[in-house]
Amino acid sequence: MILNTRPTLTLEAAQIMMDGACQKAKDLGITINVAITDQGANLLAFARMDDAPLLSSEIAQNKAYTAASFGLPTHEWYPMIQSEPALLHGIVHTNRLVVFGGGIPVVHENHLIGGIGVSGGSAEQDVTCAEAGVHALYSKLNKTTIL
Repeated sequence: MILNTRPTLTLEAAQIMMDGACQKAKDLGITINVAITDQGANLLAFARMDDAPLLSSEIAQNKAYTAASFGLPTHEWYPMIQSEPALLHGIVHTNRLVVFGGGIPVVHENHLIGGIGVSGGSAEQDVTCAEAGVHALYSKLNKTTIL
């Protein structure tokens, strides 16, 4: 029997994150798509608020994928590559890589355990909603074990 000694995102944890992100979107008066991936960048959960942009569903999933794949918020990509012409013109064509805001890695006990991606608002609003989702998870972790 193999025991998992690393924290792992569960469906319950993903739902907490989605609820937190969607509540923040309601507070901002926007509708969003939210995607949660596990540590392998595999889709764990997805929600599309009523009337959220259809095209944004794939973008949200790609933001979560990018965040979980690299352990880096998506809004940090462009500043890293903007003065590197080869990267700017090459890496941005990498399938599923997103280099604008809305994807946040989920880290617990120094382990990258997944990512959250939000799309539907401005890049700044998407970041705010994604951060709210992560904050909702961390707040719940202080009260119970859900990972």
